[in-house]
Amino acid sequence: MINKKLTALLVVGTFIVTACGQSEPEAPAAAAPAPAEPAPAPAPAAPDLATVLAGDSRPEEDRARDAGRKPAEVLAYLGVEPGMDVIDLIAAGGWYTEVLSLAVGPEGSVTAQNPGWMRGFRDGAIVAGIDDRINARLSNVSRLDNEWSDLAAMEPNQFDVALSALNIHDVYYMQSAEATAEFAAAVFHVLKPGGVFGVIEHVGNPDGDNEALHRLDRQLAIDILTGAGFELEGDGDLLANPNDDHMESVFADGLRGNTDRFLLKLRKPAS
Repeated sequence: MINKKLTALLVVGTFIVTACGQSEPEAPAAAAPAPAEPAPAPAPAAPDLATVLAGDSRPEEDRARDAGRKPAEVLAYLGVEPGMDVIDLIAAGGWYTEVLSLAVGPEGSVTAQNPGWMRGFRDGAIVAGIDDRINARLSNVSRLDNEWSDLAAMEPNQFDVALSALNIHDVYYMQSAEATAEFAAAVFHVLKPGGVFGVIEHVGNPDGDNEALHRLDRQLAIDILTGAGFELEGDGDLLANPNDDHMESVFADGLRGNTDRFLLKLRKPAS
């Protein structure tokens, strides 16, 4: 009887041990995730304007003037960007026209404007190079020979930015104060609402002989331009030279190319 009980206990124990030793069926292994596709390589960054201007696409003589004129910094201050439509007023031989052409790129446009008195100055020598620039390499530039009354009669709201570099004093003294007001009104007309008018000029003395020195009083310029409806947004010192006392001609030895210049940023109201 005892042997039967022992046998039964052994059978039950063996069953329990066997049952406990069995593991649940293994879950099927999860499928390995598909390898992620590599991210596309980022597009190479476009070179900044300073790098472009330093390249050999521009004449060496032009590049030599960059240190004094700081064109990349000036255009950044004015907000000139690729794709914009800009007008270079009294473009003369087109030094700034070419800078603007590179700044706005193939998707933008530059209009190089010269009035009759500039085209006839020094028997046309001042504007002689602009056609060479346009024909040789500036496919986004068009030439515009017209007067302020013609500019004012053009389709309005055409340009994002207008630039006048070192020539409003010529309008004021070679033409008249009235012509300068007409000039400012014409620029206002062709700029888009919210557009910017950048003005660079040699600083003059309020009571000095600015006509003889080829300078213009800063406040006079501001008064003329705001009188046409522009709002003064900035008066930059990028081109300042504290060593210029404004008492010499801008063509004086040692001063030419290094005058104290004001840089005005004016905006046509958006509405």
